[in-house]
Amino acid sequence: MTFGTSDEKPAARDRGARLDRRQFLRGSAALAAAGAAAGATPATMAAGADAPAATGTARIVINGLDTSDVTAEFLGLLRQGGVHCSHVSKDDAYSYGSLLRFVDRHPKEVAIAKTTEAILQAKRDGKIALVCGSQAASDYIPQLFPEGVRKTYETVAVALRVNYELGMRTQGIAYNTANIFGGGCLEPRSPLTRVGRRLVEEIHKLRILLDVGGHTGEQTSLDALAMSGGVPVVCTHTNIAALKPNPRATSDRVLEAIARSGGVIGLTAISDFLVRDADAKNPRSPQATLEMLLDQYDYLKRLVGIDHIGLGTDHIWGWGNEYVHAAEDNILFPPDTMSDGPSQLVKDFENVAKLPNLERGLLSRGWRQAELDQLMGANWLRIYKAAWGA
Repeated sequence: MTFGTSDEKPAARDRGARLDRRQFLRGSAALAAAGAAAGATPATMAAGADAPAATGTARIVINGLDTSDVTAEFLGLLRQGGVHCSHVSKDDAYSYGSLLRFVDRHPKEVAIAKTTEAILQAKRDGKIALVCGSQAASDYIPQLFPEGVRKTYETVAVALRVNYELGMRTQGIAYNTANIFGGGCLEPRSPLTRVGRRLVEEIHKLRILLDVGGHTGEQTSLDALAMSGGVPVVCTHTNIAALKPNPRATSDRVLEAIARSGGVIGLTAISDFLVRDADAKNPRSPQATLEMLLDQYDYLKRLVGIDHIGLGTDHIWGWGNEYVHAAEDNILFPPDTMSDGPSQLVKDFENVAKLPNLERGLLSRGWRQAELDQLMGANWLRIYKAAWGA
């Protein structure tokens, strides 16, 4: 999916080797120190300030996925929420070009980051860092198989390399429905295909961070994890199927496999994914509460441990609340996944500026400040370094 990058508010638009966890953490202990890059307490975050965290160690705040329109107003929301780096979705040369033009217009405010050092440098310079990624390889299948080009696996490597050079640092496999690489979350039993295996191999060769679960189906995700050979694999944005079996949510099997790889899992603030499932009879589900999302964070921490949890809010500011969803006729988000009408976000967490609400809620549930520092960004920074190598 391509999202806008202009200063004006856009029109509405449609929307198997396992790595032992302790081994990975020992190997990345030095990387965790990189997470000490000046942070903020909930109170200072609310004002967008940059101050030491309560633990006395500095920290960085990274949102592992936010699909809001990248505008000057969005940068303001990131600052209000205390966010230093946000992962945004891009999928073709035009969308990357639009983002580059936006950065050219706001050189003192924002920078595209292709390395962890660039993320830290942007923070030191007082800029918001943007990390680019693609939620599904199907977004650029036309690039993989251009007209007049002989169809070989080389086209997969070339297309990935082009997007890598443009800035892509995370890559998903499928977006809800099946493609030539594997199954989406609506086809959970579909396996990773032969060309899908080559895709995963090429992703790892380029040291791009592989994104499974969430939009990608269960079996395809497990197949990709099994062949990743100890490389950390992530799920940038999902929800917990064990708490609400929405097809868009992810099973414990996949979540635990991601953690065993050394990876990180982000949780979305999309209301329907927390309250709606296959038995949904009403066209419109109620808005999810912040407590429901906090329940998901608590569950995930118990399941996989704090080292494997990050932000992945999937906020859709700038377009989501204007998009009227007709679930009955929607291929990607049928009625068992989303309600009719405008998309809803979790109450009191409708955009990233309200991130302090999430942190205060977790603190009230007994989360320690050191755990919140990991959740808010240190875990993502560690995984970025491990995957990208810089």
